[in-house]
Amino acid sequence: MNGQILIVDDESAIRRLVRGAAERAGYGVSEAGTAAEALTEAHREGCELVLLDLGLPDRDGIELVSLLKAIDRAVIVLTARDDTAEKVAALDLGADDYVVKPFDTEELLARIRAALRRRNSARSANAPLVVDGISIDLAARRIMRDGEEVRLTRKEYAVLAELARHPDRVLTHAALLRAVWGEAHVDDVEYLRVVMRGLRLKLEKDPASPSVFRNEPGVGYRLIA
Repeated sequence: MNGQILIVDDESAIRRLVRGAAERAGYGVSEAGTAAEALTEAHREGCELVLLDLGLPDRDGIELVSLLKAIDRAVIVLTARDDTAEKVAALDLGADDYVVKPFDTEELLARIRAALRRRNSARSANAPLVVDGISIDLAARRIMRDGEEVRLTRKEYAVLAELARHPDRVLTHAALLRAVWGEAHVDDVEYLRVVMRGLRLKLEKDPASPSVFRNEPGVGYRLIA
């Protein structure tokens, strides 16, 4: 079995659809239709990841994100709400990813695999992260592209390091700005855009069509590992 996931959605048709795809992919599956049921199921031994709808009948699902993260569950928000502010709020509370309905089940399974890899990774914190010819060695503070060392500015390195610590996960603009520039600059998104342009120019094979540093419009950035 690839892992145990919990599907939280008040629509039984959605639960059936996701359950079928997940079980075919080798996952163990449990279900919940309310927030109360979700918290009970999430506390059961073996639960690793929660697919969380926000529109629950007894409680706004976004209120559950931090509660689920507190008990070490990966969380993918799965909802019909396509509002950027909702995405940012969920991600800032610790959600690992955000998928909007209607969704492609293969893409959802890929997001599940990525979230579980992050949760269960045994990779040493000192081991370099290698992505598409780019080697990111945070322990040595050394960045290489195709075997050649790349010189980054202090801010470029700080943003890259933050993304590399959370590969495949969307980090919001506010989270990156807070981590690199400080609380006083959480609204200065242009600072971040300038740095990301520099990183793409220095590290991407084709900066005009980036494959490593993905922009999530209105939300933040993701390092594709």
